[in-house]
Amino acid sequence: MTVTISRHPFPTENAAAGLSVLENSMESLIDGLEVDSTRLGDAFQLSLTLAKSHCLLDAEASRLPTWQAWVNAMQVGSATFATTTAPGGEIRCRIAEEERVLQATGPQRYSNPGAWMTAFYLAVICREKDRLTTLCQVPVPLLRESGAPCDEFVYSWVETLQAYWLGGPDLGTKLVAALDGTAPQSSHISAPETTAKLLYPPMEIFHRLVREDHAGFNRALAESIRWHKEYWSTEENALQATGLVALAPLAMTCLAYDASFSIEVTSEYLPIALLERDWPGEYPT
Repeated sequence: MTVTISRHPFPTENAAAGLSVLENSMESLIDGLEVDSTRLGDAFQLSLTLAKSHCLLDAEASRLPTWQAWVNAMQVGSATFATTTAPGGEIRCRIAEEERVLQATGPQRYSNPGAWMTAFYLAVICREKDRLTTLCQVPVPLLRESGAPCDEFVYSWVETLQAYWLGGPDLGTKLVAALDGTAPQSSHISAPETTAKLLYPPMEIFHRLVREDHAGFNRALAESIRWHKEYWSTEENALQATGLVALAPLAMTCLAYDASFSIEVTSEYLPIALLERDWPGEYPT
């Protein structure tokens, strides 16, 4: 039985004009990356906002400009870690349909575990296997060098995803460490509500995925989307474009879809064209 979960209300009156402003800012940022590659952190945040904002008026992600925005965000995410892991010199990265010559930057504040997870999720959604392999070879100690504050369980989650994609050992041990680190009684959680409603749910979805528990997967996915909606429906959060798409649950669902799971949850938070890989291969990425 399919469960449908609607997206929280979001104003659309000025959406087209807002997209135009974001696109112009994004184009300017990307064009400036060859001069100052440390702007990748800003470019990554803005490109993700733009990709999700496209889904306000195109909830299924069925239009080409929406796919282009998601590809651009994925490319910027990959470039972020290509430049921070390179030993030095120039790095060639394809971004926004052009090859850009960027500079190695070393670890930066923006090359943190949260950004790595976002880059991973985007590469999963865009079905970019080579980029996923490269991202999963980023050393976790390098993410620590970013200096950004981060709960310890997040590092365990990064290690879990890397072990899963690369077929590394101790996947189960790493996943248990990540799940245990999110327990409400843990004294090391800096943002309990965010952890409970946004960070833990994708781990539980993934847990059901690797156990090949199809029914449990769909239950966990539905619960995750309900928590996502609850989190982004508050007065404080409701007008943030970040909440328009449930990025991590979408990525986990893409993995399940590609593993021939029957997906029994539908929602604007899970754009169907991204989930069902309608666009990969449309043009070189």
